[in-house]
Amino acid sequence: MKFFLCVIGMVMILEGLPYFVIPEKMKIWVQKIFEMSDSALRRFGFVLMIIGLFMIYLGKR
Repeated sequence: MKFFLCVIGMVMILEGLPYFVIPEKMKIWVQKIFEMSDSALRRFGFVLMIIGLFMIYLGKR
């Protein structure tokens, strides 16, 4: 459970970093996300999940 909490904490740090460092650009990027179609967002999310799984695989090797 400690490891899980550490991982979630690191993800939150990485997710929050762009909003802290470049908030004006993040507003533009979030606006672009609202303009994307649902299928494009699904493909993007799927690709991110595959990359994440691959990174986990490499880390566990």
